[in-house]
Amino acid sequence: MTKARSARWWSMAAIAAVLVSVVSVMPGVALAPGGVPTLARFWLAAFSPDLGLTYISRILEATLTTLAFSVLGTLLAVAIGFVGGVLMSEGWWRSRGGWMTARLAFALPRGVHETVWAVVLLLVLGRDPLVGVLAIGIPFGAITAKVYAEIIDETPTGPSDALRLAGAGKVAAFAYGTLPRVWRDFVAYAFYRLDCALRAAVILGMLGVGGLGFELSTAFQGLAFGRMWTVMYALLIVGLACEWWSRNLRDPSRRFMACSSIAIAALTVLSAFHLRVSILELDLPRIAERAARVVQKAIPPTLPSTLPQLLVDSALTLTMSIAAIAVASLLGGVMAFIATPPPVTPEGARGPRRLAREALGFLARAILLLVRVTSPPVWALLLLFLLFPGPLPGALALGIYNAGVLGRLYAESLETVDRRPSLALRHAGASRVAEATYGVLPLIKGRFAAYSLYRWEVTIRESVVVGVVGAGGLGRVLEAERTAFDYSSMLTVVIALLVLSILVDLVSAAARKAWR
Repeated sequence: MTKARSARWWSMAAIAAVLVSVVSVMPGVALAPGGVPTLARFWLAAFSPDLGLTYISRILEATLTTLAFSVLGTLLAVAIGFVGGVLMSEGWWRSRGGWMTARLAFALPRGVHETVWAVVLLLVLGRDPLVGVLAIGIPFGAITAKVYAEIIDETPTGPSDALRLAGAGKVAAFAYGTLPRVWRDFVAYAFYRLDCALRAAVILGMLGVGGLGFELSTAFQGLAFGRMWTVMYALLIVGLACEWWSRNLRDPSRRFMACSSIAIAALTVLSAFHLRVSILELDLPRIAERAARVVQKAIPPTLPSTLPQLLVDSALTLTMSIAAIAVASLLGGVMAFIATPPPVTPEGARGPRRLAREALGFLARAILLLVRVTSPPVWALLLLFLLFPGPLPGALALGIYNAGVLGRLYAESLETVDRRPSLALRHAGASRVAEATYGVLPLIKGRFAAYSLYRWEVTIRESVVVGVVGAGGLGRVLEAERTAFDYSSMLTVVIALLVLSILVDLVSAAARKAWR
């Protein structure tokens, strides 16, 4: 089968999967009575957040805690991701078996959501602050490794191949032939991963780790929407600062790089000091004893109900994730083009249309940031004001949240893409639609597809966090077993999620290769 024909078959299969998934989550749709007024009160509260000095001081302390978990977790994730990304890239291995082994090894830790890692680590480490750091760093490190590997594989291998033919080793060929061409994407994704770590820290806070997540959960339980918006604005400010930093690091001056290095070092020390993280104080014999006790209770794994029901829940999780990523890709793609102004031309450098376009882009970025700082459980709970529990609110919550995530990733790709073809089309008299269709899309469609496929795998894991609101699928089953402290059944559900993640990883790799 030719590559073009293979790409068409994969495209047809993707369209069919989206249609089937959307139809699967739609049956039984019904609006909940009285939900519109409550939802209206939530949105109106955005104009009247709680700005009392006592509450603001609490939020500042919670923000520092959340930021500390995020910074330390991200540093661990980037370190793991850099090494793992190189090992997972196709060009690193001569044999298919080595590449497959590396991908499977990193698929295991990222197939388990950070909330599950937190639950397990709490059982083993107790209330140690390392729980939050490791719960973010381990799965995010495996995810970062996968994305870095995709970036490396999407990069032309000409310079690296030339160095290898000249006698350079693998490490030297990567360092001088590939790394200079991908480091900007690596840095951009590292800051995006910090953005993700902020949201993960919020979710972990809802489980009792502390920080903004705890404050958000407390405010929601009391329907104190004003306080909820205070927390969300705090997250928005931190996210905007992170995004500004990320944008300025794409083409930095030496002074800015030096200041950034100092700032990262200072944040690391401040975060470790604030959380009082100390590996030396760990009681290793007691930790080993706790780990052995957890393993004893979890093994052998047992079925939470019946095998056919487990397969049905797995299929529902898969269809929810496909429907969610379809919604996210559509909304995120539209918002990314709005958020990314076209390149400046001499005739439009200072015109009012240019200023209006930049203002619209800033507004779109702020909306994307607000959408993604609101964690999936919060979106699911808000949607439950309008919809009854079921797969639809779960799929929509994941779709809306991932639209903010993909919108940023898409916008990052649009900002780093070579704009010379689109500028040539513009000077030739082409319309903006034609300019985007023929001058931009051919250059970024591979990256767009890679990000969407990557978020599809992440969405499989994120179905866990919407299970708490009865969204269906394996997330609902896992939450039920967690509240019952049935570790052996929890292990079975986690294994099912791992299998789904590995299958999705293999499918996405094959699809990406066909579309490349």
